[in-house]
Amino acid sequence: MKQGLSLRVSQQLALTPQLQQSIRLLQLSTLELSQEVDQMLDDNPFLEQNADEPPREEFGLPQADTPVRNDDLAAESATNSIAEYAGETRVTVENDSEVTPLSADDGQSWEGDGSATLSPDDSEWGGDAKPSSNNLNGTDDADITDLASSQQSLQSYLHRQALAFHLSEEDRAALRFLIESLNDDGYLEDTLTSLAEGLAGEDTEQVEQLVHHFTVALSLLQSLEPAGVGAQSLAECLRLQLQALLAQSAADPVPKPLMAVAKVALRICAQPMDLLARRDIKRLVQLTGAPDAAVREAIALIARLEPKPGRRFVDVERNIVVPDVLVVKVGKGAAAKFQVRLNTEVMPRLRVHDIYANALKQHKGGGNDAANHAALQQRLQEARWFIKNIQQRFDTILRVSNAIVERQKSFFTHGELAMRPLVLREIADELGLHESTISRVTTAKYMATPFGTFELKYFFGSGLGTDSGGNASSTAVRALIKQFIGAESEKKPLSDNQISEMLKEQGIDCARRTVAKYREGLRIAPASLRKAL
Repeated sequence: MKQGLSLRVSQQLALTPQLQQSIRLLQLSTLELSQEVDQMLDDNPFLEQNADEPPREEFGLPQADTPVRNDDLAAESATNSIAEYAGETRVTVENDSEVTPLSADDGQSWEGDGSATLSPDDSEWGGDAKPSSNNLNGTDDADITDLASSQQSLQSYLHRQALAFHLSEEDRAALRFLIESLNDDGYLEDTLTSLAEGLAGEDTEQVEQLVHHFTVALSLLQSLEPAGVGAQSLAECLRLQLQALLAQSAADPVPKPLMAVAKVALRICAQPMDLLARRDIKRLVQLTGAPDAAVREAIALIARLEPKPGRRFVDVERNIVVPDVLVVKVGKGAAAKFQVRLNTEVMPRLRVHDIYANALKQHKGGGNDAANHAALQQRLQEARWFIKNIQQRFDTILRVSNAIVERQKSFFTHGELAMRPLVLREIADELGLHESTISRVTTAKYMATPFGTFELKYFFGSGLGTDSGGNASSTAVRALIKQFIGAESEKKPLSDNQISEMLKEQGIDCARRTVAKYREGLRIAPASLRKAL
């Protein structure tokens, strides 16, 4: 075997820790980013969050747009200062900088250039963001999450009602245990025996005693408000509400016709629930022995009941959507324009701790302190890169949002019926980014528009062919289907085939199966279930 030397030139992309962090931060939602910032503030002493108005003489935002060194950044686009985007002025989209090839020296992780001095980029970032307040001054601009956190839970509501019962210690403990065992919908998912076995184990005698106490407690629980709480099935939940309706006749007399309907509804709830779901009137008439008209009235009464008694107590905070981007209409008529701004409420205000950084600069580590000094330099560089990567994250979100608003101008003027087809590749080509980057930006990021708050992915959709040779957005087709169904007759609802024919009359080629798919995506029942009784 003959040995020899050869020279080969090749290019490869090295994902440095800085670039990996940039990609990871880009795909985080607002809540996840807040958690990441809190974690970094706890871990890195050189990073601090400034809640007060920062001084701008030496380390202000005007210096934050100093060009970044080429050996410090290997990402898809160079960022500009975020301050010009957070203000009231119109946002303009800057061109991407060319990607700098990674050299062998860029393989170092967080070493930086070995400098411990404060750079202009070490100033606070997000300085225009408002600090969070505790609203103790009585103003009306309370944070929505604070209002949501003050909402009463189902368990608290039931515990307060349970105070009116005069119970033994065992029964009171059993009732409290059952209340805490309810799910968010107000149902008791486990059987009383399984709950008792979970507490007593294999002690049969103790299990029987617990089941007895749980049985007493369950009857008390099911007598509380909201009606239907503590049920173990949908049929039992509906039955409890109907029984509560009949029980009101003592204090507040219920009209006799309504009582008769409620009794028929009770008999219906004793039958298999799939018959009720299918509205099988003929079969229910046979099983209940009630007239056809009475069964129809009973089904209408059941439809007005609450299948999830705990729904209104569910913590609304988990459903709050905080927009990352705000779209504001400026001007009127043909001169109207839409400005895209970052939501300053979600922008963290970060800066490098100047006292620690200056102390590290003045202390020239030598001898035994050299290793500690190098480690602190590394943490300082981590703080700098974290601020830059967060700045780049918001910059990329803003640029993508600007491109979306530019492409979907008709939506912001006329609504979802005017949505046009748009794919990730179009935005990626326009901004010079990769499709995967656009996908990360549009996932779990939200835009507040005059028509509501939407995820950025909402503005992307495939197209359906039209008679004119163009394409209609799938989002616009869904909106059109929803409009057709909203205007239909309750006695003669539109079938999927009829909706397909109506779309063809509008020049949109949409098959019946596609209509059914879009209808199910809108959570609209089929025609047979939409028909009025």
